[in-house]
Amino acid sequence: MIRSMTGYGRKEAAWSGGTVVVEVRSVNNRFCEVSVRLPRGLTVLEDHLKGLAQKQCARGRVELTVSIPGGRETKRTLQVDRLLAKQYHGLLQQIQRELKLGGTIDVSLVAGMKDVLYVTEEPVDDSGLQTLIKKLAAGALADLDRMRRREGKALAAHLEALLRTLEQDRQAVAVRVPQAQQEHLARMRARVEKLLESGRADAGRLEQELAILADKSDISEEIARLDSHLAQFRQTLKVAAPAGKTLDFLTQEMGREINTMGSKANDSQLSQHVIRMKGGLEKIREQTQNVE
Repeated sequence: MIRSMTGYGRKEAAWSGGTVVVEVRSVNNRFCEVSVRLPRGLTVLEDHLKGLAQKQCARGRVELTVSIPGGRETKRTLQVDRLLAKQYHGLLQQIQRELKLGGTIDVSLVAGMKDVLYVTEEPVDDSGLQTLIKKLAAGALADLDRMRRREGKALAAHLEALLRTLEQDRQAVAVRVPQAQQEHLARMRARVEKLLESGRADAGRLEQELAILADKSDISEEIARLDSHLAQFRQTLKVAAPAGKTLDFLTQEMGREINTMGSKANDSQLSQHVIRMKGGLEKIREQTQNVE
């Protein structure tokens, strides 16, 4: 069964006084595009998590986010830049002498200067945390897959209903075509007879032209090809493999046949059915954009 490209998955677990949360979202995209957001210190997991998502999703924009609310993923250490502090102190003394300023250049003044004191963060070396994140990511991606399958099932049902509606108009076209052709030929023959009565036309040539016109207005081949595309489309809805691109192609081919029918139609009733088929096909095209 086909899958949708939209879905959501989430898993969480307790860790180090807080919680590890992994969320996955996916939306429509022509290709598979994966974005991973990780806390500082855990970027080493980016390639692994991208690989998990790419195995799960053939198409769609996938965003995988890891957060650790309440917990710590890095070790923070306060550092002092002693060389910079000495430079600040020396320059302040120089300014004081040159401008003959009073006051005391003490430790609080120097420590408050920019970048003298700073905080460094180092990754917490915890293989258990990395293992937990990998496990949660796999679970969140499984949730995402289940939602995409549910959405795909609903999409398939909706597309099947649209196909049935389109087929009703296609059947109406097939029923109407023979009578429409006869009526069209009758009109053309009436014109030919008038031309023959006037003596300004060659009878043999006119009969030949009528045959050519009848052949050009024949849409039996277009109906047969449309039937084939409809059958392939319906069969594709049942496959487990990614089918969105195949459905896009079949939709384009159906549009080609329906447009040709419209160009050949010399009958108001046929034109109405063709217009309805075009409208129905547009709805099908919109829905196939959601299929993986």
